[in-house]
Amino acid sequence: MAPAPNAATDPLSVRDQLVRATYACVARFGMAKTTVEDVVKESGLSRATIYRHFPGGREELLREAVGWQVGEFFIRLADHVGDAHDLVELLDRGLAFARRALTEHELLQRMLQTEPDRLLGLLSTESVKTLPFIAAFLVPYLERARATGRLAPGVALDQAADHLARLILSYIGANGVVDLDEPEQRRDLVERELLGWLGG
Repeated sequence: MAPAPNAATDPLSVRDQLVRATYACVARFGMAKTTVEDVVKESGLSRATIYRHFPGGREELLREAVGWQVGEFFIRLADHVGDAHDLVELLDRGLAFARRALTEHELLQRMLQTEPDRLLGLLSTESVKTLPFIAAFLVPYLERARATGRLAPGVALDQAADHLARLILSYIGANGVVDLDEPEQRRDLVERELLGWLGG
């Protein structure tokens, strides 16, 4: 019987270890000052190992570290709203959770103050990757919305899910005129801006 994989031999475990080490370095030094050598020291792995798993070196490590945190955020968000009864409740609770989670994320807030252009560029790239995930999550709720007359018969589900996912991302990341911490403003945003175009 072959031995069970461990952190030293399993490629996924090594990648995971390197991504977490990179994130720890970014938390300590910031994105601009984090180097491959920092990741070597933090992870206890060699430069050769890093470049074997991340041929793009430092930039790829940073991108993957940001992507890992974005993924973790949306997993937590999905868990938080997974029992919502309808699309309105899903969006209302989701926006409240997202704004609170982003506001309370100390590293993110610090980087938005010190390295906004670099961070927002990476977040924009990762947001594009998360669109299909968000859209797929929305489809069952849009199906229910159609069944209750909230979604017009002629609106294609996949197109509606994609458009709504893009709107959600824009409001999660924007500091607009709507205070997402205020229930009445948030519900009005959901009803008018996010769902008003559905045509039901």
